[in-house]
Amino acid sequence: MTDNGDDISKPQRVSRLVDLATASVPATQPTTASETVQATSQTPAEKASGGEPAKGTEAARREFARLLGEFRRTAVLVPFDEFGSLWTADFNGVRWICAFSDEEALARFAAARGEAGREWTYRTVLGARLLDVMVPMLPGPGGVALDAGSADGMVFPPVAGIVPDEVAVDLGGTGKQ
Repeated sequence: MTDNGDDISKPQRVSRLVDLATASVPATQPTTASETVQATSQTPAEKASGGEPAKGTEAARREFARLLGEFRRTAVLVPFDEFGSLWTADFNGVRWICAFSDEEALARFAAARGEAGREWTYRTVLGARLLDVMVPMLPGPGGVALDAGSADGMVFPPVAGIVPDEVAVDLGGTGKQ
C-alpha cells in the first residue's frame, strides 16, 4: 500500500491545479516559499487562543493537542518540486515541508506563486508519517507547514511533542525541548 507514504519516491497524482483554482487569489498572498511559511507561522496553539498565547494557555494547549491529533490522523497532499523532492521552504533556519489539506488549498498556493498553469505532482501522506518519518530525514531542524499562505494555515514546529525528540529543537532556558 502506498497511500500512507511508504514509497515516497513514486508520486501518486498529477493535477492541473488551474482547473481547481476557482477563487481569485488576493494580491497580498505571499509568492516566495519563505514568505508563504512566514504568513503561516502561527502555531495551532496561537491560533486557538486568538494569537495571544498568554491568555487561556491551558485551553490553547488542549486545542493544540486536538489539532495535532487531527493532523496526525489526516491524509494531506504533499507536492513535489521539479526535481522530484518534497516541496519544502526554508525560513529562519528551519526547513518546512509544505502540505495541503486538499487540492483546492494546493491550487490556491499554486495560483499565489503564479504557477497554477503547470502540472503539480503530489502524494497523499498521513500527517503522522510526515512528522515522525519525513521530518527526521530533513537536514537540520524541520517541521510541517499546513495550507501555507492561507488564513487557515498552521505550522507544526520542530519541538518535542510534535516531532520525535531526537530531532526536536532545544528551546534553551525554558527547561523544555
